[in-house]
Amino acid sequence: MTTIAIIAGTYQPDRCGTAHYTAYLRQALAEQGVNSIVLTTQAAATEIDEPSVKGVVIDWGLSQLLSLVRAVKFTAADLLHIQHAAGTYRFQRPIFLLPLLLRVFGYRKPIVTTVHEYGWWEWQPRGIPPQFLEWLKMWGQQRGWWDREDGFLLTGSDAIITTNAEAESVILKRMPNYTDRLHRIAIAANITVVPIDRQQARQQLRQQFSWLPDSFVVVFFGFLHPVKGIEYLLSAFRQVVIQQPQARLLLLGGVESLALQGEAAKSYWDRLQLLVKELHLNDRVSMTGYVSGETASHYLSGADLGVLPFNHGVTLKSGSLLALMAHGLPVIATRSTPPDPDLLAENLLELIPTRNVAALTEALLKLIPDRSRCDRLSATATKLSDRFTWSAIAKSHDNIYQQLLATKKQN
Repeated sequence: MTTIAIIAGTYQPDRCGTAHYTAYLRQALAEQGVNSIVLTTQAAATEIDEPSVKGVVIDWGLSQLLSLVRAVKFTAADLLHIQHAAGTYRFQRPIFLLPLLLRVFGYRKPIVTTVHEYGWWEWQPRGIPPQFLEWLKMWGQQRGWWDREDGFLLTGSDAIITTNAEAESVILKRMPNYTDRLHRIAIAANITVVPIDRQQARQQLRQQFSWLPDSFVVVFFGFLHPVKGIEYLLSAFRQVVIQQPQARLLLLGGVESLALQGEAAKSYWDRLQLLVKELHLNDRVSMTGYVSGETASHYLSGADLGVLPFNHGVTLKSGSLLALMAHGLPVIATRSTPPDPDLLAENLLELIPTRNVAALTEALLKLIPDRSRCDRLSATATKLSDRFTWSAIAKSHDNIYQQLLATKKQN
């Protein structure tokens, strides 16, 4: 039986999308016969309190790097899998040195890195002339020694996994010689569809929030955050209810996350509630806060239309999008730049520009009364989401693991 060690910048699945993905992946891998342990911060391990989650560093600073190297070397795992999104490591850079140091200290097992985000953030240290830094980044990247964004993280990995076409495209453009080790494995919905009779779900949802039985429920699903375009959604919805008074809006999700914590999270929650009040939407908009996966699934099954007005656009790496589609909802979503090629199929999404109240209002007013259009979007979205299951994702990962282990054994 294969055992893997996973490095996670944090492992708090209820507060971090990447950690949530990692938890689902671990569960699906276990069903495929692949065991895993997680190496993370002491604080995250203490909070999660699971024997397979080990706190091996205080943080991701340079002073902790040798402790991390020792922890990886002393595991009995057959290979190392690094889950990387810059924010989960609080944008600390020493993790970029890990593959290099592991090899220097004699680690010979395969290393896999999943790149959840790529192409938007780079290290810009103070005190180094920008022109020299740019030359240095390109000089090493052209020789395949490091890449300009993630240092030795990718060049030191035996396999690189991306979760979306955008990241894959940028990596190949920068490092065309890495085609043979680059794999794209899309994510799946970030909650499980819990079976429930659709009519029952509709009735329960409307009773829960004291809405009329014929209410048309529009739902936003995911962590509430300033970059999610919720303010644009509320402003658009104010215009919508004038023409469609039966419309209701459900903001389904909590505000407390790694990206928004403590007082900042409370302040944003209060700001949204104040905006709802100022727009005179108190009886038409409900904010759930964090709810269990089962409750969220039942709410989604009872809704009529999903909307994701993200400020930077929506791509296939959005677990919220896949969750809406897996629950059979037609979806209005903002178009990313460049557009995600996987989301351009006809009758898949109602795509609109980002940060555009008028376009969002128009899309809502068009779809709410158009049952046939909603049905077409729902059918196409459901068919697409059926391709992305955690069992298939785990199988694709295991195939990569076994190929790497077989190659190492031959060598």
